[in-house]
Amino acid sequence: MLRRRPLVAALAAAVPLGWPALSRAQGAEGPTVFAAASLTDAMRALGEQWRAKGHPAPRFSFAASSALARQMEQGAPADLFASADEPWMDYVQGRGLIVESTRSSPLSNSLVLIAPADRPGPAVTLDRGTDLAALLGPDGRLATGDPTNVPVGQYAEAALRWMGQWEALSPRIARADNVRSALLLVERGEAPLGIVYATDAAASRGVRVVASFPADSHPPVTYPFALARRAAGHAEARAFLAFATGAEAAAVYQRFGFGWRAE
Repeated sequence: MLRRRPLVAALAAAVPLGWPALSRAQGAEGPTVFAAASLTDAMRALGEQWRAKGHPAPRFSFAASSALARQMEQGAPADLFASADEPWMDYVQGRGLIVESTRSSPLSNSLVLIAPADRPGPAVTLDRGTDLAALLGPDGRLATGDPTNVPVGQYAEAALRWMGQWEALSPRIARADNVRSALLLVERGEAPLGIVYATDAAASRGVRVVASFPADSHPPVTYPFALARRAAGHAEARAFLAFATGAEAAAVYQRFGFGWRAE
């Protein structure tokens, strides 16, 4: 197996090997943050800033929002949840797993088509007349998150349906377990094209952006954050949530390419 790049090294630890290892007396240590894989770089940078302020360092678990939501449902000790879409936050909210009053969606993102950086080609305009199958070639596969449960794949499905190409391309999708895994498939050249978030493409030297999907081709990409109900009395968790969704964090997110949605 090829060695993973630093960009995606966090994937190896995306899901903790054992939930008990994360357990601790609330307030004695930094909060445990369950965050969408696409937030990896920005959240780690925020965690360093938070620690530099004299707070205990937060502990992160990065994975697909669907995987994290289901872990929370099964009792995983998350203090904060940051999802890459609204439906998976709705999922945990509907099960009483978050403090609803703390929910906010301060971030946005966009969807792009990528190719390996070492395979030059012309820029493409994506519209309802663009033939993605032709761009893939006869045997190429399109890497993205699994559309059955991974947010980036669900956004990708919506965009492909908008283009009228979902039926043709669905059998050719390389269904990754999160956006960083999809990115890796294109970086390695195992897929000639992929659909990922603009922020993930910008973080990688191994891919180039072929085109951006029109904003109206898919639902808005937003990131809801919330405090887990189990951490309602955890002062550090509340404080870090306020920091991570506040104006001071905006510059960090924008540095990594996220849009800031003042609420």
